[in-house]
Amino acid sequence: MEKVMLRVRISERDVHYAGGLVDGARLMEFFGDVATELLIRRDGDEGLFVAYDNVEFKAPVYAGDYLEISGWIDREGSSSRHMQFEVYKVITSAGLKEQPSACNVLAPPQLVARASGTCVVPKDLQRGPQPPPEKEEEER
Repeated sequence: MEKVMLRVRISERDVHYAGGLVDGARLMEFFGDVATELLIRRDGDEGLFVAYDNVEFKAPVYAGDYLEISGWIDREGSSSRHMQFEVYKVITSAGLKEQPSACNVLAPPQLVARASGTCVVPKDLQRGPQPPPEKEEEER
């Protein structure tokens, strides 16, 4: 199965600590969102996240950062789906006092977190792979 990816901008509402620092639990919410989409695409059902077997926070995340959260299914059982997740910071504040709205694109993006875990979709709820989204026709 292919990767699923979300792109989000972290807002001031996501800040949990002094200095605009975001709690790692917010990143885990994003893992759950990616897992849900993966399960819907694979099984036609949201399923349930039952366990993380690894979570690593590699770098801080602050309000204003743009993140890409991706995930993929790496193993499958009859009802279990084991997944891998990664979060990359792709844009961050330039930190200029004289220009507070200045931002930098990070090339390459910075890995800020990764995790793996298992979700379950009961067999009686599995409806099979869902069709991929149709590509929008180019505007003429």
